[in-house]
Amino acid sequence: LHEIQTLVDLERELMGHTVETLTPDLLWRAKQMGLGDRQIAHLVGGLESQIFRLREEWGIRRVYKRVDTCAAEFEAQTPYYYSTFERQGEDEGPLFSSPREGKPRLLILGSGPNRIGQGVEFDYCCVHGVLAAQKLGYEALMLNCNPETVSTDPDISDRLYFEPVFWEHVYEVIRREQPVGVVVQLGGQTPLKLAEKLHRYGVPLIGTGWEAIDLSEDRGKFSALLEELEIPYPPFGVAHTPDEALALAEQLGYPVLVRPSYVLGGQRMRIVVDEEELVEQIVTILREMPGNRILIDKFLAGAVEAELDALCDGEEIGVIGLMEHIEPAGVHSGDSTAVLPPFSLSSAVQATMRHYAEKLARRLRVQGFMNVQYAVQGDRVYVIEANLRASRTVPFLCKAYDQPFVQWAMEILIGGKRVRDFAFPERLDGYALKLPVFSFDRFPEIEKTLGPEMRSTGEEIRFVADLEDPLFQELYAMRSLYLSR
Repeated sequence: LHEIQTLVDLERELMGHTVETLTPDLLWRAKQMGLGDRQIAHLVGGLESQIFRLREEWGIRRVYKRVDTCAAEFEAQTPYYYSTFERQGEDEGPLFSSPREGKPRLLILGSGPNRIGQGVEFDYCCVHGVLAAQKLGYEALMLNCNPETVSTDPDISDRLYFEPVFWEHVYEVIRREQPVGVVVQLGGQTPLKLAEKLHRYGVPLIGTGWEAIDLSEDRGKFSALLEELEIPYPPFGVAHTPDEALALAEQLGYPVLVRPSYVLGGQRMRIVVDEEELVEQIVTILREMPGNRILIDKFLAGAVEAELDALCDGEEIGVIGLMEHIEPAGVHSGDSTAVLPPFSLSSAVQATMRHYAEKLARRLRVQGFMNVQYAVQGDRVYVIEANLRASRTVPFLCKAYDQPFVQWAMEILIGGKRVRDFAFPERLDGYALKLPVFSFDRFPEIEKTLGPEMRSTGEEIRFVADLEDPLFQELYAMRSLYLSR
């Protein structure tokens, strides 16, 4: 308890200051105690950028220490680093020099700690991205902070930084290493959210540019883009106050899907059927995420959900997987059972889905991975969202087709290859099923009803020869049960 009290006392001391009255000694102590720039800014009523500028002005910077992987039995040579605020680090000398001196350096950002919404699927992509970069003649640097993953094995990358995937940590590694670029599309949503700051500070993004990422992530801009491309999408609106949200829901008609902007794994997303539920959800969002915009979509009841993954080179697109979900639209894609290839969607619907993906990829000049999610009502195809990154289904597709799609993506990004240089798979011999894995036995109090907020903690793959397989028949019966409600 003494250590916790020390932190509480420090936070109280910081709350007695403003940005203008903050002293170098106090800021140094706060950083030594592990407080981030954003946390300090919150306590003194300032901005993260102001704290960062003060640290720069006062010379308060991280130093890097080597993780001793040899238990002090002999001197460790492993290029495995963590940062701390001390007067001296291990920045110089032969222990730091690269074993591949002279090769261009590439920084790949991992997904951070495993949690619902981001798990080992993205670590698979990062590890194979590192291995591909090394094959292509690059010195591959990895930044991640989960000790239970393969990407944080110091034998995988040329240099490993065991650091949180937060801006201040990423930027100081970039300044230290001077890579030719940063890959943000393999680690899921967490590194993707750093693309704007990387762009602002002039750090080259390897792959799809920031402007395209912003167009896909900002709901208003993305909807305007779909209008421009004449691609149908569910009616929606953006509200900034409870009154605006109530009026918008009334205009769209219940049921509606309510969510904050820029969320991971469907966090705080709800399907609401009346005004009472809507008010309750708005209060929750504004209490937990003050100042956030409220996005309200018309919920397409009874629609079938599907998704498409593709590789793009800025001009052409190669589809690596088209999947149909057993559960209807409204259940998070991470909790859905995906069937590859689709089993009930007509060839015309599948052609429409491919056509819409091609339109988006060419307009956004996507380079690398792209994932598009759809809702299908009859023969009408709606685009729900587009993610300009590797999705959690990429490892599933790699296993299903036995193809190195992550390596192909890296060859497009840094190897000079084009989509036409690869032989994309046509169709599986049978069907592959992506089945979600839940941990309800470990968390007995958690809500078990599936909806737009992700609850699964993993996935498994199964293969069936045809649609008469008992496993598939059981899953298909579940769909009938869902749609009859």
